[in-house]
Formats: sequence, structure tokens, C-alpha cells
Amino acid sequence: MAASRAALTRDDLRLKVAVQRGRLGGTDFRVIRPARPLKNGALYKARDWYEMYADRTDGRRIGTLMLLAARSPRSLIYLPMRTTPTAPGDGVGWDDEKRLDLVLAHRAVQFRPSRWKQLRERINAGNAPRELRTASIPGRDLSADHGLKASARSDPKHSNLLHQAVYAETLFLTGSTTAFREAAQEIFAVTKDGPPHAATEHYVPGACNYHVCRSLYDWPDLEEHDWDQFHVEFCPQWAR
Repeated sequence: MAASRAALTRDDLRLKVAVQRGRLGGTDFRVIRPARPLKNGALYKARDWYEMYADRTDGRRIGTLMLLAARSPRSLIYLPMRTTPTAPGDGVGWDDEKRLDLVLAHRAVQFRPSRWKQLRERINAGNAPRELRTASIPGRDLSADHGLKASARSDPKHSNLLHQAVYAETLFLTGSTTAFREAAQEIFAVTKDGPPHAATEHYVPGACNYHVCRSLYDWPDLEEHDWDQFHVEFCPQWAR
């Protein structure tokens, strides 16, 4: 199976997006979404954890959107993922997974996830306007050192972790600028480490002979905070 080893470039931190606005209860909300749908990025709730699959291209798009969320304290970042083609790892090892969309919200937005279904209906209406733009993230936002820093791992207040909530078949991740940048580092690490393995190893979805992944959380007491692990796995391109 061929796979590119191309290094991260400036273009990998540029992304075409659609900007929309919706009004709820007298408040205007700005929603940013990819201008074109993801093809090889999928999110599932599997028992007591979240499982994301991504190839290099869409994985880097997702990572860039996380970096955008870190810089967007007045916007919701919306990734429609329930309609993407089914990932080949889906259904391996469990039988109760559910497909989810993803919304990234800087905690400064102060948006209640319970209002999302109503806002989503408005921005998904056929006559809802969209403004196409190119988002460009400075390379300095993505640290060369992948992985959570020791200071974040030992933070007793969990201030730099992404808080979770599920409403209307959508996972909300809410947190600080630092939290989103650290999560993006993990996703970009998967897209860096995965392709060389895909080029040389026989890939069997969900099997142990091939597995390149990262976790966005590294805490022994996740259940005490009503959080589930968020596992990101590299998967070679499965849809064109």
C-alpha cells in the first residue's frame, strides 16, 4: 500500500471554510465549517470512549480546525461527520458504536450545547447563506514537540483539557486555547506517524499488527469527571 511521507507544509495549515451566522434568543452565533465535506474523517461513540479515524489529508484538516478553534473565541467550529463514508475500522471489536458530528467551542463562546439542534437546523436550511473564506493558521501555533506537556498532565484543575458534552448526535469539545492546540498536536502526530507505517505494513482494521494512534486525554481519573477517552487512529484513505 503506497503512502506519502511528505512533511507538513504551510499549505497544510490553510483551509477553505464556510462561515455562517445564526440567531437564537436575540444572540447571533458565528459557525465555521469546512467548505467541502470530510471524506476520510469519522467519529464514533463506542461504549465508554470516543473513536476518531482519519487519513493524513482529512486528519490534517481536522487538526487545522482545532488550531482555528484555539484562535476563535467567538465562533463555533462545526465538523459534520455523521455523513462521511463508514471507516473500515467501524464495527471491529464492538457492536454498539454511534456516529457523531463534532463541534469545537472555545470556552469564551459560552454556547449551551442543548441549543445546538435548533442552531444547526437554521444553518443547514437550504436558503442559509454561506461566506467562503480561506483560514490560515500561523505555523508557530503547532509546536514541533507533539504530545501533552508534563505541566498539562499534572494540572490538578484539568484547566487545559477539552470538556465533553453530547447533544443532538453531536460531541461538543469545549476548552481553552491551550487545550485545543495540544489536541491538534496529537492529531497532527497521527498524520505524521501513520503514512510511513501504511506504506510498509499490512493493514487490517482494528488489528494489533498495524496501529498508529494518539489519545487526547491522559488522566487516570477521567470517570470521576464524567469524561471519556478520545482515541484518534490513523487509517489509510478509504473513500475518494
